[in-house]
Amino acid sequence: MTESAPAAEDWSPSPHQLVRAGARRRLDRRRRLMSTVVTLVVLGAVVAGVLVSPGWPRVRDYFLSWHQARGSFHSITVGFWVNIRIFLIAEPSVLILGAAVAVVRQSKTPWLAPLRLLAVVYADLLRGVPSLLVLAVVAVGVPALQLEGVPSSPFWLATVALVLCYTAYVSEVLRAGILAIHPTQRASADALGLSSGQTLFHVVLPQAVRRVVPPLMNDLVSLQKDTSLVSTVGVWDAMNAANDWQSYQFNGTSLVVASLYFLVIAVPLTRLTDWLLMRQIRREQGAL
Repeated sequence: MTESAPAAEDWSPSPHQLVRAGARRRLDRRRRLMSTVVTLVVLGAVVAGVLVSPGWPRVRDYFLSWHQARGSFHSITVGFWVNIRIFLIAEPSVLILGAAVAVVRQSKTPWLAPLRLLAVVYADLLRGVPSLLVLAVVAVGVPALQLEGVPSSPFWLATVALVLCYTAYVSEVLRAGILAIHPTQRASADALGLSSGQTLFHVVLPQAVRRVVPPLMNDLVSLQKDTSLVSTVGVWDAMNAANDWQSYQFNGTSLVVASLYFLVIAVPLTRLTDWLLMRQIRREQGAL
């Protein structure tokens, strides 16, 4: 009779493997320590260079006044809530419309040919024109047309302009995700008897979205920051409130306060994007 193989739970690393593992841990600790030391030295040198510069007291009083920060806090808070509302309205609208444009561009149906051409022109045009120009055209041009039933509120017009701009970016991201799906996925769905629409919405799109979540999150972070552009068309947001305070007080601390508000939203979203990216990389490496 042959001897049975040892059970998995009886396995233990050899002394040589333990030595190598310990050496790797020590090397990792040294690298982390060296990185920390170098980072602290560089940051310390930069901070020291700023603090000893001749103009630092003037810059500190203009941008870092605690009295001015407290005074501008309330109005900037009220204005930032407008930025949040625009973002919460624009984000789902951009995702839905971007998916629709991406699907139209990838469709093969002959009767959708005019829509495909329109989608190509729209994506190329809106990605090439600066968002600030689109905001100006929509916010000024639409009310000038005097169309019945069309809102003339700067808030809604600015929101529509941002949706138009970012839908073009998101549609291309989603289209790249759709193109990345292997043709065998469609062939398998066809073998199971799924229609083209069922294949698209139940097989292709879910996988495409999962592949492009990190770049989608980057676009949403940019959208959140670009809500500050609405101040250029008369919407009273955080940047308008900060600029107003600066104009009356001749002090730029309010601009720093407004920037901190945007950072409070942008930094967690950025970290979430990095985490999603690393999770996707680990998933793909584990599937190899």
